[in-house]
Parts: sequence; structure tokens; C-alpha cells
Amino acid sequence: MRLLLDTHAIIWLTQDEPRLGQKARAACESAFAASDLLISTVTYYEIVDLVRKKRLERVIDVEQWRQRLLQIGVVEIPVSGAIAVSAARLEEFHKDPWDRIIVATALAETSAVVTADEDILDWRGTVERVDARC
Repeated sequence: MRLLLDTHAIIWLTQDEPRLGQKARAACESAFAASDLLISTVTYYEIVDLVRKKRLERVIDVEQWRQRLLQIGVVEIPVSGAIAVSAARLEEFHKDPWDRIIVATALAETSAVVTADEDILDWRGTVERVDARC
């Protein structure tokens, strides 16, 4: 199964954070082994923004972290015009633009999104979800 990691899920995975559940971690490892572990380019922006707002501690330079992810085989998905339009058109979805882009990316890539975000998990849309806490 192809998996797109929400921002906190990629942070939890790369920092070996125990909040990432065993089932979610196993799914990520399986996707990684199949070269099906994905990250949206918007995630880098969101991380820089969270560090700037002091809502996330900077452990490593984001560009260095990005390069490491790419070197080990995480697949980077750029935000295309089609993804941007799809994100804007998501119905009954909350207003967070980063979450919209991440979900639209998962839909475009026919992948599940790994998240602990209740707004994404509870959304009635068609994207497949993996609860990062399980």
C-alpha cells in the first residue's frame, strides 16, 4: 500500500517517537521497503513554519533532513496545479491549507494518508486513512 505521511507522522517516524503506533509504524516500514513511502513537498514548508512559530523544536536543518529522506528512498511528491485545485475543492473539509494539500496529494497518488489529525480521520471523503496512533 502506498502511504503519504502527514507532517506529524513523518516527524514521529524519523524521530522514533513512541506516539507513532505499532501498526502505523509497520505499515510505514512495509511501504518504505516497497518504495511506496511518500511525502508532500508542502510538509517541508509546514515544518519550517512550525519551528518559526516555536510549536516544534528544530532538531536538524529542514533541507538536510529533506536530503536524508530522499537519499534513503522516501518519495517526494511536488504540489502540482492539479493537486492545488483538488485541495481547494475538497468538500466538507476544514480550512487548514496544509491538510487540504496533503489529502489532495494522497488522492492524486492513490495512497493512504498516515495521520493522527482528527479532522482528517473524521472527514467523510474518500481518501484512505491510517491512524498514526494505532
